[in-house]
Amino acid sequence: MKRVIFIAVLILFPIKALAISAESYIAMDLETGRVLMGHNIDEKKLIASTTKIMTAIVTIENADLDEEVTVKEEVLKAYGSAIYIEVGEKLTLRDLLYGLMLRSGNDAAIVIAKNVAGSMENFSMLMNEYANKIGMKDSYFYNAHGLEEDDNTGNTSTAYDMALLTRYAIKNKEFAKIFSTKNYVVKTNYKSYSWTNKNKLLHNYDFITGGKTGYTQLARRTLVTTASNNNTNIVVVTLNDSNDFADHIRIYKEIFKKYEAIKVLNQNKFKIKNETKYKDNTLYINEDVYIPLTEKEQKNIEIKYELYDVKTYLDNDLIGYAKIYLNDEEIYKEEIYILKENKEENLSWWDKLLRWLKW
Repeated sequence: MKRVIFIAVLILFPIKALAISAESYIAMDLETGRVLMGHNIDEKKLIASTTKIMTAIVTIENADLDEEVTVKEEVLKAYGSAIYIEVGEKLTLRDLLYGLMLRSGNDAAIVIAKNVAGSMENFSMLMNEYANKIGMKDSYFYNAHGLEEDDNTGNTSTAYDMALLTRYAIKNKEFAKIFSTKNYVVKTNYKSYSWTNKNKLLHNYDFITGGKTGYTQLARRTLVTTASNNNTNIVVVTLNDSNDFADHIRIYKEIFKKYEAIKVLNQNKFKIKNETKYKDNTLYINEDVYIPLTEKEQKNIEIKYELYDVKTYLDNDLIGYAKIYLNDEEIYKEEIYILKENKEENLSWWDKLLRWLKW
C-alpha cells in the first residue's frame, strides 16, 4: 500500500491530534497495512532492543528452533540487559528466543547470531536482506541486539518501517506465540530460569496481544506493541518516548473509539455477482476480511474484482484478487482461488441414487 493513500485519508477525515510524548509514532492496521494515526512516521531513529523483533523472525524462518546449542565464549562480550547464560550452558534456540523477547537478553542475541549465521556480521546481513524484502526502505541493522557500536552508530529505522516489520512477523505463528507470552520457564544443564515479559502492557491492559520494549541512552525508550479489539488488530510503534506505556494505551483507546471493524469480505458467503467466466466452478477466499473504518468512511468503501483470463487451471490455483477501495484509493487486496466444481454434487438425490444403483 502506498503511503499517499494514508495522506489522502487523513485530509478527508482528520483525527484530532493526541498529546503523545514520542518524537515519532504510528498506529497501523495489521490487516491492510493502512496507517490510522501517526507523527514523523518516516523519521530515522535508533531503535534499541525493538531490533529483536527482526532478530526473532530471522531466526524462526532460518533455523531449527529445537536445535540445542552450547553457549560459547562470545557470550562474554555481552553487556546491558541479559538472561545471564554462561559458557558451557545448553539451551535450544527456542529457549533463547524467549529469553531474547521476554527479557531482552543481549547475551541471547549474541548466541543466536553465532549459531544461526556463524557470526554477528553474517546475521546482520540476513537482517538487512529481510528489511529489503519486507519493504523497510529507511532501516539498517548492524547487530542482533540493538546496542550502539563503539562509534555510537546503531540500528536505525522509522516508526513506519517497524510497523511493517511487526505486521510481517506477526503472521508467523511461532513468532506470534513468543511475542504474546507473559511468562516462560526453562531448565538447562546448569540451572532453571523463570522469565516475565518486560512489556508491562501484556500484564495490565486487556487488549494487548504482544510487544517488545527497548532502551539505550542514545535511543531513549522505544516500544512496539500489538492489540486486538472486536476484529480491529493494530500495531503501535513509539520511538524516543518517555511515557511510552501510557501513550500506547492512549493511542489504542482513541483508535478503538473512532474505528469499527467492518467485515467487507465474508469467507463463507463469498460470491462475485454477475461473474460468468468461472460460473461452473467455485471461487473462494481463505479468510474473512475486516477493515477498521470510521462512520464516515463506511459509506465510501467499494470492492472491485480482478480475475485472470486463463484457459486451464487446477484446484486451489490463484485466479485473481478482490480489491478494496476507500475514497477511490486501493487499500487492500485479498487473493481469490478456484475450486473445480464436483458435478456429482449438483445432481438431484434421485439421480445420485440411480448412479449408485448403476442404472
